[in-house]
Amino acid sequence: MGRLTAITGPRHLRRRALLVVHLAVLLAVVLAMPSALSCPPLLCSHHAESAPLAHRAVVPPAPVELSMSLAPSAQNVDPLAPVTVTATAGSLLSVRMVNDAGKPIEGVTTPDNTVWKPTVPLGYGRTYTVTATGLGADQTTRALVSSFTTLIPGNQAAVRLTTTGNQTLVEGGTYGVGTVVVARFDEPVPDRAAAQRALRVTTNPPVEGAWTWVNDATAHWRPQHYYAPGTTVTVAANIYGAPLGQGLYGQADTGVTFRIGDAHIAIANDITKQVSVFDNGKLVRTMPTSMGMGGSETIGGRTISFWTQPGIYTVMDKSNPVVMDSSTYGLPINSRLGYKETINWATRISTDGIYLHELEDTVWAQGNTNLSHGCLNLSAENARWFYDFSQPGDVVEVRDTGGAPLELWQNGDWSVPWPQWLAGGAAEPTTQQAPARDAGDLPPPSLEKQGADGQPPR
Repeated sequence: MGRLTAITGPRHLRRRALLVVHLAVLLAVVLAMPSALSCPPLLCSHHAESAPLAHRAVVPPAPVELSMSLAPSAQNVDPLAPVTVTATAGSLLSVRMVNDAGKPIEGVTTPDNTVWKPTVPLGYGRTYTVTATGLGADQTTRALVSSFTTLIPGNQAAVRLTTTGNQTLVEGGTYGVGTVVVARFDEPVPDRAAAQRALRVTTNPPVEGAWTWVNDATAHWRPQHYYAPGTTVTVAANIYGAPLGQGLYGQADTGVTFRIGDAHIAIANDITKQVSVFDNGKLVRTMPTSMGMGGSETIGGRTISFWTQPGIYTVMDKSNPVVMDSSTYGLPINSRLGYKETINWATRISTDGIYLHELEDTVWAQGNTNLSHGCLNLSAENARWFYDFSQPGDVVEVRDTGGAPLELWQNGDWSVPWPQWLAGGAAEPTTQQAPARDAGDLPPPSLEKQGADGQPPR
């Protein structure tokens, strides 16, 4: 704590001394606050802020700008090309697209009302007009009107999804563990890879599978191994708008979902001349049979085999009765071995006419002697039981017979080794193909044979 020193002496000297002290204190205070005396706070603040405000510009609200993803009057537009209307510095009030017949095209706008697009693919060879209105930040409106024309294919190809028996796969149907999916185009496809990219198969549970091409118009898909019972299979042929080479375009999308039923596997052994039938791995029936007699005959320069060829077949279809005519595969009815008969309880397993069927005339030979032209003869009771038991895609293995191995074209898909199967594809196989386009991008099922916007294709 400081010490106070008393000022003593005459009174006038004491007053002078006090005055000097006061002046010294005041001077010290002034020197300690030079900035405070240089400019009053309010005055400084006023001068510092007032100058920039005098030069600050006011930006008016921007008007809306409308644009379209296609150039005005664009020609030969891919019907699957992205078509969007966009509002910048504002929002869309309305967008209307119509085709040249005046049919409105459905569309959807983003939640912020800045982008619109159609929700269905467009048609081939059609002119579309878009009319849009937008509202800007300046509260003014602007309009946009634009037209474009889609391409006209040189030709179009449709596709059917079938079994190997050429039966259309049924939505929700049940098929065997050896089911092969067949994509049948009604035109030869110049660009197989492009077509294959449009063909997608997904399964639940996932399986390893791939496409192979039988010819320029037909592709087959199967898994590497038999399906597990209960597997769900979804096939999508998203060919609409797909360029398939040399001016050929896909006509319409199609698809199907089906289920794999119980595992039915029949094994025909020529050594025992018995057909052993398994249901989910359990032996449920053994049937004596008489198979192909063997040998061959050449007629008109064509060699006809009478073996039941070894290999893995699948059930293609069945008929009761069926007319069997040897002339259908080149053996005249009036020849030494020719025939034309009506046969009951016939289950077909090959494209060239191999059946498991009833033939009571050979019951005596069934189980001991081969007498047929290639079919597997059964008793009436066994043939009917197998007919009722079978479903398309069930597996029939023929073992230990003579003759050439079963070929792919004969319904021998499962007789083709997996590496060879992969080599027959036009693109890299995948365990699960990429997902199909969004539902909004697909034509409704009712438009399968029409233009995507409901108009006849051109």
